Amino acid sequence: MAKKPKNKGRFRQKLINKYRLVILNEDTFEEKVSFKLSRLNVFVFGGLFSVLLIIGTIFLIAFTQLREYIPGYSSTQLKRDATQLIYKVDSLEQVLKVNNLYIQKVRDLLTGEITEVQFDKDSVLQTIQFDKDSVNLNPSEADLEFRLDVERADRYSIFDEATKKADIVFFAPVVGTLTDGYDPKTKHFAVDIAVEMGTPVKSVADGTVIFSAWTSETGHVIIVKHSGGFISVYKHNTAIHKEQGDLVKSGEVIASAGNAGEYSTGPHLHFELWNEGYPVNPVNYIDFE
Repeated sequence: MAKKPKNKGRFRQKLINKYRLVILNEDTFEEKVSFKLSRLNVFVFGGLFSVLLIIGTIFLIAFTQLREYIPGYSSTQLKRDATQLIYKVDSLEQVLKVNNLYIQKVRDLLTGEITEVQFDKDSVLQTIQFDKDSVNLNPSEADLEFRLDVERADRYSIFDEATKKADIVFFAPVVGTLTDGYDPKTKHFAVDIAVEMGTPVKSVADGTVIFSAWTSETGHVIIVKHSGGFISVYKHNTAIHKEQGDLVKSGEVIASAGNAGEYSTGPHLHFELWNEGYPVNPVNYIDFE
């Protein structure tokens, strides 16, 4: 039992024993530098140097550009570019949702799933931006009466449509005899032009095809979106020559007129013109004769 304290004291003594580190000139044995050291001093200074070296290395890696040269670390510019691309992708997804919903509403209206003219582009954007479950959509009785009065007075006003100004010149889709005109009271928001089978149907203006498909009621249908909020609709075609997404020029052939669809009573073109989600009388913009 007496050996342990003795050995412990000897170890402590070794730590504090003084030693001299001398640097001599090899030729003259002249003493240049000398240090008094102990084992304890060497351990303390060595530990402090190691800690400072580790802290300095971490600082260089974390707060300088040197970390880009370490395998596994990505550059700051790469992270910045990736962040910007994420924002752009998110914006494009929102725009795509708006366009898809816009096209779906137009498709529902043309296929008869929506029986009344209740489509508005602003409502599409509002559906994307707000949660419909969190908004109270129940109007008051006074609001309902006011809406009915406005709809009766202005929604299908022939005078408003006739005097509306447009910054776009329309090309006649076909030349023929008008067999049925635009009549909002019977919800015939189009004009029917009698033509021969296979007559080329032309785009009324420059635009983009947003719908091109077959429906059992109206045959081959093609819809073109133009500038100024206008949309032109061509129904009862026997064939269509453009696909959704195609760009068309004014006067370019996009379909062939025919007698397709359950609602057709003979070879003719059923032509509709819409502006900002509302039907307008095509005769006010186009000369079909």
